[in-house]
Amino acid sequence: MSSDDDDELAAMRRQRASRLGAAGATLTSLRRHAQPKDDADQEEDDVGPQVVDVDEEALLRAHLPTSFGAADAEGLAAAKASIAEVLKADADREDDVMQNRGAEVQEAGPSRSLGEKAGDDNEEEEEEEEEEEEEEEEEEKEELPLSHELVLEGHTKAVTAIALDDAGARLLTGGHDYMVKIFDFGGMKSDAKPFRSFEVDEGHPIVSLSWSPSGDAFLAVTGSPQPKVYNREGKEQGQFVRGDMYIGDQKNTKGHVAGCTGGQWHPVDKLTAMTCSSDGTVRVWDMDQLVQKTVIKPQLAKPGRVQVTAACYGSTGHVVAAGLMDGTIQLWDVRGKFGRSAAIEQVAVPSQQMVARQDWNYVSSAHKIIRSAHVAGSEITCLALSRDGHQLISRGGDDTLKAWDTRSLKQPLAVFEDLDTTFANTQACFSPDERLILTGTSARKADAGGSVIMFDRRELKMVRRLGMPGSVIALQWHPRINQILVGSGDRKAGQARILYSPLLSQRGAMLAVGRKPRPANPFDMLVASALPIYNPNALPMYREPMPGQRKRKTAESDAAENKQKHKPDLGSAAPGMGAGGKLGSTGGTLLTQYVLKTHGLLKNPLDEDVRASILRHADKADEYSLFTAAYKSTQPDKIYAEEEKDEEDEEEQK
Repeated sequence: MSSDDDDELAAMRRQRASRLGAAGATLTSLRRHAQPKDDADQEEDDVGPQVVDVDEEALLRAHLPTSFGAADAEGLAAAKASIAEVLKADADREDDVMQNRGAEVQEAGPSRSLGEKAGDDNEEEEEEEEEEEEEEEEEEKEELPLSHELVLEGHTKAVTAIALDDAGARLLTGGHDYMVKIFDFGGMKSDAKPFRSFEVDEGHPIVSLSWSPSGDAFLAVTGSPQPKVYNREGKEQGQFVRGDMYIGDQKNTKGHVAGCTGGQWHPVDKLTAMTCSSDGTVRVWDMDQLVQKTVIKPQLAKPGRVQVTAACYGSTGHVVAAGLMDGTIQLWDVRGKFGRSAAIEQVAVPSQQMVARQDWNYVSSAHKIIRSAHVAGSEITCLALSRDGHQLISRGGDDTLKAWDTRSLKQPLAVFEDLDTTFANTQACFSPDERLILTGTSARKADAGGSVIMFDRRELKMVRRLGMPGSVIALQWHPRINQILVGSGDRKAGQARILYSPLLSQRGAMLAVGRKPRPANPFDMLVASALPIYNPNALPMYREPMPGQRKRKTAESDAAENKQKHKPDLGSAAPGMGAGGKLGSTGGTLLTQYVLKTHGLLKNPLDEDVRASILRHADKADEYSLFTAAYKSTQPDKIYAEEEKDEEDEEEQK
C-alpha cells in the first residue's frame, strides 16, 4: 500500500470518529480488544478490512447520552440505523481503496501460488550456491601465483631437471644439452643470465638435480653410471664409484654398471643420498666418503633384470619408493637397521680377486608392492609422496597420472588419462598446502605446445590448465617463496619458467625482475680484451708483425726448419732415455727395466761396438758343437771354393 492510501484511510477514520464520537474513534482498538491476536496478526490489521463481531448495543450506549434517562425504542432504532449506514459507507470506501491496491500489486507482478513461491525460492538458493562456487573458484585462482612469469633462456635443448634450494636463493637447471646452469636470484638482473654454466658429463643428458638439506652442495645425476657432487659454487667435489659390469649379481658390485635414471638427496640427512639405474638397482650412498651403504634390488615376478625408472624419498626420508619398467611400484621402510650385509652367503673367491671388502647392506623384499600400477613396458616417469605419507602419485609413460592411498593399494583413488608423455622423466608434484597435484604434458607435434595441469587432491578432478610452449617436463612448487618452476622445451631449444604473483609470492624471481641490466657500451670491448700494440722500432725478439704482414724469417731459422723437416726418424737409436716414446719411456720405473739396468743389460745402442759384440762369440764353437755332435757323422764334408787367380798373376809367376 502506498503512502497516499494510508493517508486516505487515516482521514476516513478521523471523519468516522467525528461522526460516531468516542465509539467510532476507537473502532480499531475495540476490534483488537474484542478478538486478541499475536504480533504477526496485529501487523496484518492494517492491510485490509476485517470482519469483527462488535457489540452494537455497547456502541449505542456509548453514543447516546445517559443523563436523560432510558431512551425509547424509536430513538434507539434510529440511532442504530444511522450507525449501520456510517459503518457500511466506511466499509465500501475501504473496499475501494483495497481494490486499488490490488490493481497496483497485479501490475507490479502476477500473483503466485505457494508451490510456485517455493520453487522460486529453490531456484534462488541454487543461483546463490552457483555464485558462491564461482566466487570460490575466483578466490582459488587469485590464490595461485600465476599472474607473472620470468623466462630463463640459455639451454639449446629441453630442460629436463630443475631444483631450487630450501632458502629459495639459487636455482639449478639441466637439460638434454648436457649442461647445468646456476642462477643466483640475489645477484641476477632482469635479463636472467646464469652466473655459472658447465657440462657435467660429455654425451650424457641431465636426468635429475637435487640440493642437500643444508644447501651447500647438490647432486647431479646424468645418463652416466657415475653421478657427481658439486658445491654451491658449481665446483666438482667428487664422483660416485662405477661397478664391475662383468659381475652378474648386482648386489656384489660397488656401484652402478648402467646409466642412471634418477636420484635424490635425503630430505633430512646431509650424509645420505639415493640413486636408481637401468641396472635394476636402487643404491643408497654415503655422501661423506662417496661409497654406497645399501643396495636395494626390487622384488621381481620372474628372474631377470628390470630397469628402475624412478625413485623418491618420503618427506621425512623414512620411505623409499621406486617404479620399475614392468609397471610395478615398490616401497621400503628404511628406518632403523635396514638390510643385511652383502657379504653373507657369498661364495668365497680367490684372494687374488678379492679387491675390496663388501661392507655394504643388501635388501630385496619390499614392504609394499603395487602390481600392474602402469602398463608394462612403459616408464614410470615420476613418483611423489605426500607429507603424511598416506598418498602417493605416480606419473607414467602410458599417458596417465594415478593417485594411491598407501594404506590400501589394491585400487587407485583416481586415474587421470590422456596426458601426453614423450619424455622419460616427466615430473609431478604437490602444492605447498597439498591441496593441488601438478603435472606436465608433452607436445605431440613440433608446432604444438604442452601444458601444466592442476588437479584437486580431495575432489580428484582437474581445476586448471596452463598452456606452455614446448613439452613440460620438470616441475617444482617451492613452499617458502610460493613460486612455480617449470622446465620445458624440445629438440631445438629449452627454457625454464618461473610463475609468481607480486601479492602472493616473495623474494625469488621478484628480486631479479626489478633490476635493469647494465646497458651496452661501445668501449666494453676494449675493457674485455686488450688490443695488441705494434711497435716497428722494437727489438726483433719483441717485435709483433703488423696485421696482414708475413713474419720475416732469418736464414738460420729457415735452415733449422728445413733440417728438422728432412731429418729421418732415429727409432730406437734416439739419444736419451725414452726419447720419442721408445725404449725407457717410463724413466726406469718398471721392475724389468730396473733389473736390466742393475745388471748392465740396459744400454743405449749408440754406445755399443757392433764388431766386438759379434766377435765375442768366435771362441764358442766348441760349446755349440755339444748340441750338434749327434749329426756329425751324417754331415757332408765341407768343400770350399778355390780361389781363382788372374791371368796377370800367372804370367808373373812364370
